[in-house]
Order: sequence, then C-alpha cells, then structure tokens
Amino acid sequence: MYRVWAPAARQLHIDTGGVQTPLAPCEHGWWRLDRELPPGADYALRIDGGQPLPDPASRWQPAGVNGPSRWIDPQHFVWRHADFTPPDWRDAIVYELHIGTFTPQGTFDSAIERLDHLTALGVTHVELMPVAEWDGPRGWGYDGVDWYAPHHAYGGPEALARLVDACHGCGLAVLLDVVYNHLGPSGAYLPRFGPYFSDRHHTAWGAAANYDGPGSDEVREFVIQNALLWLRDYRFDGLRLDAVHAIVDTSARHILEELRDRVDELEQQTGRRFVLVAESDLNDPRIIQTREHGGYALDAHWADDVHHALHAVLTGEHAGYYGDFGSFAQLADAMRSPYTYAGGYSPFRDRRHGRAPDGLAGEKFVVALQNHDQIGNRAQGDRITSLVSTDRARVGAALILLSPYIPLLFQGEEWGASTPFEYFTSFPDRNLGEAVSRGRRNEFKEFGWTFDQVPDPQDPATFERSKLRWEELDQPAHRDMLDWYQQLIRLRRAHPVLRDGERDAVQVAYDEAACWLRVERGPVTIACNLGKATADVPTSAGQSTNVLAASGHCQITADAVHLAPDSVIILGPALDH
Repeated sequence: MYRVWAPAARQLHIDTGGVQTPLAPCEHGWWRLDRELPPGADYALRIDGGQPLPDPASRWQPAGVNGPSRWIDPQHFVWRHADFTPPDWRDAIVYELHIGTFTPQGTFDSAIERLDHLTALGVTHVELMPVAEWDGPRGWGYDGVDWYAPHHAYGGPEALARLVDACHGCGLAVLLDVVYNHLGPSGAYLPRFGPYFSDRHHTAWGAAANYDGPGSDEVREFVIQNALLWLRDYRFDGLRLDAVHAIVDTSARHILEELRDRVDELEQQTGRRFVLVAESDLNDPRIIQTREHGGYALDAHWADDVHHALHAVLTGEHAGYYGDFGSFAQLADAMRSPYTYAGGYSPFRDRRHGRAPDGLAGEKFVVALQNHDQIGNRAQGDRITSLVSTDRARVGAALILLSPYIPLLFQGEEWGASTPFEYFTSFPDRNLGEAVSRGRRNEFKEFGWTFDQVPDPQDPATFERSKLRWEELDQPAHRDMLDWYQQLIRLRRAHPVLRDGERDAVQVAYDEAACWLRVERGPVTIACNLGKATADVPTSAGQSTNVLAASGHCQITADAVHLAPDSVIILGPALDH
C-alpha cells in the first residue's frame, strides 16, 4: 500500500506516465493507494488537479527537485559488508567531506577511489555533508528540499549505498549531516501538502519546522522516519543534526528526545549502534545529558568554542564572534572545558551565555581546527594555512588531535590543501541566484570586504576553486603536513591516556605575556609556543622527557623545554609499535 499525508488536499491523484489514479482519503489527512508501485516507476502527485509535484518522501529525484519521483526498493541494495561494526565512539577521529568537491568528478562513486587515503591517514569516521536533493547541481547541501532523496548529481541512491558499503569494507564508519530546521528556497513543495512549517516560530532561514503546532504529529514522524531511513536502509552509523538551536519545539517531549528514543528502538531491532551528534551554538549541555538529568541523551555536541578560542589565538582575529576570544586564559579553559562561555557574559551577544557541562566526558564533544562552517563562512573560504604559517597551523592541529574531545578534520586539512572552501550555489532561478549573490556579498561589508572581493556563489568558478587538488600530495610541503597529521593520529590512537575523555584529569598552564601553553594529560605533556620569541616552558617534576612528536625547534633541559616561535613538542612514555 502507498500512502501520502496531504491534509491540504481535497483530491489527490498519482500520475504515472500521464495516467492519473485517485488516492482514497483516510483519517488525519492521509491518502492511500491500495497497491505498491513497481520499482523504477516514475510518478508525480497532483493536488486538486494542479501541477505534478514530487512525492514529499521521494526516494529519488533523477531529474531534480521539479521532476517526477522514482520509486526504488532499498531491499535491492547490495551489501557486501553487512556485518560491519563501527569503531567505539570514544576512539573516534572524524573526517568531514563534501562529495561535490572531494574529488574532481564530485560523485559518490569517485569518493570510493580515495578511501585508501583516509584509512592511511588513520581516521575512524567519515562524515558526509548533506546529500538530500536540492535545486541545482552544485551546493553545500543545506538547501535540501527532498529530504529522503540522495542528490542526483552525486549519483543517486544506489551509488550512495555503494559508498557507505565501501567505507565499511575499509573499516570506516559513516555519519551523515542532516538538516531538520529549514527547507531550501527553491523547489520546496512540502508546504503545499500540509503544515510542515509554521509561522508560529521563525529561524534565520524563514518559518520554522512545525514540531509543536496543529498537524505536528505527522511532521515529527516524517522527520523521524527520515532519520531511520538513513540509518536502516543506507546503513549509516550515525547522524550529525544541523543547527538544532534553530529547531523550536515547546512540546513536553522535545523532537530530539523522541528521535533518540526511536533510534534506540532501531538499535534493539538491528543489533547495531548508532551515534547522534547535534550542532548547537547555545552551549546547552541538556542535548547530551542523560534522561535522568533531564537531557535528550544524544551522543555528542558539535561545539565551536574550542575552535574559536584556538583560532583567535592563532590568527589574532577579533571580528564578529571572534571578539569574544583571543586570550591564552580562554584557550587554556578550552583545553579543559568545551564551553568557554558557560554562564558568563559574552560581549558579542551582550548577555550571559551557556551553562557548565559538568560531569560530561570529552567524548561528548566534537571539536575542530577547521570545518565547513569555519572555512566556508569566511568571505573567501580561507583555510587556516592561508591565514597563518604552516608551523603555526601544526601547533593548532596538535592541540585539537591530542585534546580530550573527539577531533574532526575537514577534507584536505591533513595536507594543508591550498584550495579554499567557498560558499557556492547553483539555483536555476535567475532572480533567486542574483538575490543570493547580493546577500552573500553584502554580508561581509561590516568586515571590510568590498563587493568585488567576495566571490559570487552562483559562479561555477567558485565551486571549481573549492575542489581538492589531490596532486598536491606529491609536493614536499604538503607531504610533510600529511606526515605530521598521521604522526599525531597514530599517537592519539596508540596512547591510552590520549583516548581518555576524562576532562578533570587535564592540567593546563600558560603564560599570557610569553604566549606559551602547556597541557598535561597524565604522563603526556603537550607544550607549545605561539609567541614571537623563544619561550622556556617549565615541565612538571617527574614528567617524561621522551619525545613522542615535535614540530619546530625544541630543546629539553632538566626542568623546562625551550621552544622556538610556532613550535610544539609532545613528551611522554615510549610506546610499543
């Protein structure tokens, strides 16, 4: 039986090859067809005799958001590694990638060809930026409108299944970035079917999803079934939930709590373990606290304060939200607590912000030196290596990869990729495209960028500039950076104390004037100098003087390490290899 929720319709027909068949009305706005569609059939829906529209839960839009839906049966996917067990989340090292720019071809299948690079790097989890169908061939994925359909330009459903299966065959778990807070501005037909969105609440992108108003039961189920689809049918090992601070839900049972419960049920049914990571800028630990403590029990929080504290020190930038950061005291706090603002006054917000994440281990937080937002939301998509020296970027990588949190890398970061990651779109509607271009360029006026200095997101060249250049791996400077990342990752994976997320055991010392920082994690010491002069960083009595890794000029004495500017050294007991 085929069903569609369309409470806004008085009549509903399914159009298959020009043949229109009426659906029978049911309770609560549902319509049904008492037969299944054959696999591979193209179809559309007509509300009250109107234009053909895609299925709200279309599994495939081979001709894009305005074309017909195509019926697929996920049971026909071929799984060669169905017995895959993901690495323990506490040992995770996440690699975020964007399918369209990860390879020259920009497809699911072409990404498979580069998985050997990821396994050699030593990461454990691949995180795909959103793949749900949006309007146009190019985009970041956050403008999706057909939430159930993998993007046609990437290769569609079967190609996505092949990629996930190939990752599993390489020992890599796979997470998917999903967007449940807004729809894209083009090709969004969901509101024609029912109250999927409501003007009761608003987000930065317009009306908020209807999670707590009339008709919200079906909307909540639509979202939950979408999450289960990715985990069950495509065998993803977890989801990254985009900007949950923009999900407004005043219900007694928040949609995130309900989602966690339903995913738990799927775990019981399948015997598999799924990870739910939520991005939020609220510094609110309730999203990851246990149910016993009034939380939603999600697995981890994608938290940005650690990035901001480190970035501001590395670059000296203080524009925008970086105005809240920049001191070594804050960076030291970030090495112990993922929320630099945990109830204190934020000058950028002009109010108190956040709440202390007491009792929550480091593996409950995902942190990064670079990610798609912190690169792509800059006017020219600058990577850290275009803002600071290579040596300084190496210091930043060491502090992230050896922190008590779950580290995340962004594609190409590991070799200091020269390519930017700019904001790009490809909306076919000319007026919309021009509005997006103007809006993007006007956004950066307050940062001192002129109109001509901000790349046009609609220009195909903006997208092409953002593609990784894999040939850079043959160049000595990029190979040296890759070697440094591999060394740090091997160290994190090999040393038990560096995989331990016990934040209370982290000891930090710093000198604001001399610009050095020392982080002690049990017997392992990470000391760095970000000043302009050589620094003498004292070592604790009894600390090991065995060098596990070093970048820049370092010299060890009985009670200190002498570090040249932009140098870092890791000391600790020798490991068996």
